Amino acid sequence: MIDQFALSQAFTLLFTDLSPWLWVIPGLLIGLIFGSIPGLQISMAMAVFLPVTFGMDFLQAMLFLTAIFTGGAYGGGVTAILMNIPGSSSSIATAFDGYPMARKGQHNEALGLGLCASVVGAFVGYSLLMLLINPLAAFVLKIGPLEMVVVVLWGLTLIATLNDSSMAKGLMAGFLGLMLSQIGMSTTGIMRTTIGNPYLLDGIPVVPAMIGIFAASELLRLRGSSFLVQNEAQRNISFALILKGVGQTFRHPGTLLRGSLIGAVIGAIPGVGSSVANLVSYGEAKRTSKTPEAFGKGAPEGVVAAESANSSSEGGSMTALLALGIPGGAATAVLLAAFSFHNIIGGPSFIRDQTDIVYSIILGNLGQVVLLAFLGLLSLRLLGMVVRVPLAYLVPSVLAMCAWGGYGITGTIAGPLTVAAFAGLGWLMRQNNYPVAATVIGLLLGRMMEGEVVRTLQVSGGRPFEYMMERPIALALFIIMLLVLIGAPALKAFRSRRASHEPN
Repeated sequence: MIDQFALSQAFTLLFTDLSPWLWVIPGLLIGLIFGSIPGLQISMAMAVFLPVTFGMDFLQAMLFLTAIFTGGAYGGGVTAILMNIPGSSSSIATAFDGYPMARKGQHNEALGLGLCASVVGAFVGYSLLMLLINPLAAFVLKIGPLEMVVVVLWGLTLIATLNDSSMAKGLMAGFLGLMLSQIGMSTTGIMRTTIGNPYLLDGIPVVPAMIGIFAASELLRLRGSSFLVQNEAQRNISFALILKGVGQTFRHPGTLLRGSLIGAVIGAIPGVGSSVANLVSYGEAKRTSKTPEAFGKGAPEGVVAAESANSSSEGGSMTALLALGIPGGAATAVLLAAFSFHNIIGGPSFIRDQTDIVYSIILGNLGQVVLLAFLGLLSLRLLGMVVRVPLAYLVPSVLAMCAWGGYGITGTIAGPLTVAAFAGLGWLMRQNNYPVAATVIGLLLGRMMEGEVVRTLQVSGGRPFEYMMERPIALALFIIMLLVLIGAPALKAFRSRRASHEPN
């Protein structure tokens, strides 16, 4: 329940003195810029600008840093749509249909779809946080390694659906990613397949690998072309078409709402968050769609599913930080550092004793979402100009940015080398019609799955199935997953058969 008195105090804090809002637009712009540059992470931007907040009061600091968080979440989707470069792991699924739309000259509509879905998803995520922060905190406390195994497994099921021409190729590509994820030091401290190379002790760096296999390999494949969009008439940046994409978002209300709810719930789970949420949302959208064959070829529904879950997970990740004092990821870890500097400790006592501040942060983030809608529309005309740049200039400059981004992530030559190696691997896979996305999903979630399985075995004393019977949330999640994966396709097949036998 919302504390009405604390809510009125929150409005007073936010709107009596407008100084906290002066930091919101700069924060959104910083997030958009960092999110749009390959290899620059949202958490990196927040860490770079963290010292700026030392001279602010607590509310100003929170609104500035969370504005970077909000802007960066959408900025990563822009590059995923225009150049097949997910700005972060949370934007992987956005590229599945956003980039094919851009290649077909529908970049304006795709950008509008992404912006609107992001705004709605973030608004839903923070609204749920406002209404349900205490129940969500109680839910997060009950999440253990077994529950996380089920959630990550749900994300991994998308691998089987990523190649319409051959499920076998999708599974083989995903299995390759899972094998690559096992390189380096294991969760139990065992070195594996490092071939004596010290750079591999920490495993393959996921973000440089993702940049190489998605972006660099696609740029190599584009050689011989003149522009990203071949038809000159379709290379225009049209504000009207961007608004058309915004309107198209609401043609998929079920996908939009489902993605927002999936992102908010999964985003609240520490260590999982948006990396899995956007994949689960995309997979469910494809499984329940009336035209699943259109996914991966430029389906607007796919962009809506991915971006709504990506952005709503931001509100979910704030749940553990505000209610429990637990960072759910790198970005919220930076926010926790800001908490510490201002002598604030998140958790139940923070919510109980400073409810007005908690509501101020949530209301401030809802305001940021509204500002993002206007700022995003203004910036899209500039960001969309990339389709008008000749590939002779675009390809080498973006490849250089990819190499620089890889170095920025690792701090060593291993980053650029990973980008180059995965660029070659991605090119070979594309030439032979293997889905590179399946490999990235396996690489991204494989190590996460391994760690949670090991912890589950330790906690259960080697009795995972008996242990599941004692964990109602894990059991419920597992049953829901089976119903979705098996029941939904069976129901769809039954309905189609019945429709085919009905007289016209």
